[in-house]
Amino acid sequence: MIIKKTKFKDLIIFRSKIHQDNRGNFREIFKKKYFNKNRFVFTCASKSKRKVLRGLHFQSKSSQGKYLVVLKGRIFDIALDLRKNSKTFGKVFTIILSKSKNSSVFIPKGFAHGFCALDKSNIVHYKISNFTNKKYECGIIWNDKDIKIKWPIHKPLISNKDKKNITFKEFIKKFNL
Repeated sequence: MIIKKTKFKDLIIFRSKIHQDNRGNFREIFKKKYFNKNRFVFTCASKSKRKVLRGLHFQSKSSQGKYLVVLKGRIFDIALDLRKNSKTFGKVFTIILSKSKNSSVFIPKGFAHGFCALDKSNIVHYKISNFTNKKYECGIIWNDKDIKIKWPIHKPLISNKDKKNITFKEFIKKFNL
């Protein structure tokens, strides 16, 4: 695996090698030795059709670190730094993750996360460091004018729940930052 650090503390990009032959291919997607500080407690997957936008999700308490791998398709992935003492607080990290690029990303605790699906069918595999608690589920609205995310799609498909997410300014006010 090739590991690439980013300007966001502890946010890391991984690129794995594909071993291909006439039977198909083999790809390593996770090695525990790269995550000594992070214990993942559950794994999940999502399937999304083109133009589905999920997020930007976070937990107000019991924050979650996430390791994401695209098993099918391609997504525009985003992480918004919500760590008040971080040099990159309020800044956005974006990356296109895809099966063909063999890339994955680790997003540490303290970020809001979201993505939009770019291919006809997209499967994202997540390892998560803390259980989800419905009581602490929160979200930043995907089209917040202050964050200015340049989404690569128009007219996304968004859940009713995500349409009610708060702005970044409301987040700052609500959590006294």
